[in-house]
Amino acid sequence: MLKFLSIRDFVIVSSLELDFSSGFTALTGETGAGKSILIDALSLALGERGDAAMVRNGCDRAEIAAEFDISSLSEMHIWLSEQELAGDDGICLLRRVLDAGGRTRGFINGRSATLQQMRAAGEMLLDIHGQHAHQSLLRADSQRLLLDAYAGITDSVQKVAVLYRDWQALHRRRVSLTENAGAAAAERELLQFQRDELEGLGFKPAEWQELQTDYARLSHVAGLLETAAFGIEILSEADNACIAQLNALVERLKEGMTHDESLGEIFRMLQSAQAELQEAVYALRHYQHRLDTDPERLHELESRLQSVMDAARKHRTVPEQLNEVLQRMQLRLAELGSDADLAELESLEKAACQAYLSAAQQLSVARKSAADQLAQEITQAMQLLAMQGGSFAVALLPLAAGNAYGLELIDFQVAANPGTPARSLSKVASGGELSRISLAIQVAASQVGSVPTLIFDEVDSGIGGRVAEIVGQLLKQLGRDYQVLCVTHLPQVAAAADQQWQVSKFVENGVTLSHIALMDGEQRVEEIARMLGGVVITDTTRKHAAEMLGVT
Repeated sequence: MLKFLSIRDFVIVSSLELDFSSGFTALTGETGAGKSILIDALSLALGERGDAAMVRNGCDRAEIAAEFDISSLSEMHIWLSEQELAGDDGICLLRRVLDAGGRTRGFINGRSATLQQMRAAGEMLLDIHGQHAHQSLLRADSQRLLLDAYAGITDSVQKVAVLYRDWQALHRRRVSLTENAGAAAAERELLQFQRDELEGLGFKPAEWQELQTDYARLSHVAGLLETAAFGIEILSEADNACIAQLNALVERLKEGMTHDESLGEIFRMLQSAQAELQEAVYALRHYQHRLDTDPERLHELESRLQSVMDAARKHRTVPEQLNEVLQRMQLRLAELGSDADLAELESLEKAACQAYLSAAQQLSVARKSAADQLAQEITQAMQLLAMQGGSFAVALLPLAAGNAYGLELIDFQVAANPGTPARSLSKVASGGELSRISLAIQVAASQVGSVPTLIFDEVDSGIGGRVAEIVGQLLKQLGRDYQVLCVTHLPQVAAAADQQWQVSKFVENGVTLSHIALMDGEQRVEEIARMLGGVVITDTTRKHAAEMLGVT
């Protein structure tokens, strides 16, 4: 609910700070005193368009700040978090600044906000009924939400929305697959051919290094054999072979050790070299025997290498990544599916459509029953609000293909007078009629409304006497479930309020200013008397006012 409103330099208001209470509050005052300024200020705070004329004459800017208690509005908390505009727990502060040049800025909980965000927040916080903005009941989506809440089918509507989205997703996939069937078949055929080629190649990434190693060895086998033979010759088979000369040296050192034992270390070192050289000769001979000189094997390796490299060039990659190319082909083929997949998709789409239609038809039945009952209650309330003979209807307009909310659009329609055709509520011309119809709707649906604060402007237009008293009683009744503010000229309506504010206008230093004050018991009696008696207020008028207020 609305807790606090601050107005600075707005129209004819210099500075005003108002604390609001729950229940029904009446705003009264002389004609032209500026009662509607409060509503205009709230509208600006809630994202309505402003212009430079709203800035008080001679001031640089106007500023409106409205504080709301949102502790019971879970959807509001979620929305603020999603928009990254959350503030203090349970509080939402809207602020709007309008400068004399017409430029405007908006803030939610101290953070800069767009007008669209401010309007979205306002639609969850407050409704203004009359010739002003934020008339949510004129919007088709609000009418549907109200009817569905009244019928108790909100959860069912959400399930239908899920079924509709599932059906449409399948429908879009099936249409896309059908429209691209020719291109998909051609792509599938090419991919299958390429996949078969790569699978037939049977190439594994680990094979590539082995192929290169084997080919390098076989392609240089002659040179390698020559190297091995040369090593064997100089080590052990030549006339001056290394091993023979080393053996001779070892024998001489052995003889010399009999005369000088210090040669022993050198002797042992050369003995070790002698063994190492002999081992090298054995290894070279083994290597020589192991070398494969088969030209057919070399040809096979050359052919295999060429096949792998050709495949890599064809797919514009390197041999090591051919396996990844094959995997991507297989994934794409799975995405393209087959003709059998299209048939399965058509079957799934048909089943999803039937599930949606079945659930949506149940919604239609529930809506029809609730629509008749809601229309009857609102029609009855209209008879009490100076609209005798008028009628209200909730029309369910069929949608051929349906939508996420069912098989029909909801349209609130009204015939304000007997014999006149019913028209959409949005086309009702009279602000007074619209306010009273809105009041009737709010009373009939008072247990299911989601907006906590309701403001009625011109709700008493064209009525008086008994009807005015009924309007007051209805507003007081509505105030038990909502925070209700009403701008009124009728004492019968004002007297029914839980609290009453007087809007007055005065001149200070040649400047006209507006002021709003909460009235106590005697002040309120005096104000009701003024509304009853006009210029001259008699004791009889005051007594009548006290009687209306229940004051002794």
